[in-house]
Amino acid sequence: MIDLGISKIALIGAVALIVIGPEKLPRVARTVGTLLGKAQRYVNDVKAEVNRSMDLDELRKMKDTVQDAARDVEHSIQTGASDFEKQFSEVDQSSTELSEPAPSYPEYKHPRKKWRLKQGATPQWYKARNGVRTRALSGAARVARYRPHKIN
Repeated sequence: MIDLGISKIALIGAVALIVIGPEKLPRVARTVGTLLGKAQRYVNDVKAEVNRSMDLDELRKMKDTVQDAARDVEHSIQTGASDFEKQFSEVDQSSTELSEPAPSYPEYKHPRKKWRLKQGATPQWYKARNGVRTRALSGAARVARYRPHKIN
């Protein structure tokens, strides 16, 4: 950048005071200050954008390396599984030739619950003796039941 020392800034200020005049110098200095501030913000924005793009490139490279490693692991697992299947099929074939076939068992069937039948923990005779409500009314049924009827 431009090397500006105190002596050079003082010389520029003196020339500006003579050329512009003392009346307009504060307004010009404010304008120059705002323009320099805008220029600095623009340069900082450009720097930040360049840094973001560099970080994005690094992240893409890291993503590619992780994906390559995942492919290698997947490939090694698949080859190991295929080798195991081959060995297992060879052992299975040799064992079936030498031994009797395995007995077949019936397939397990889950005992399903009767989901329509709901039973509470409290027995019905206890509820009837102690006056526990066994049937609940909906809101509309309750309103219809307790609404006063008109007599003609």
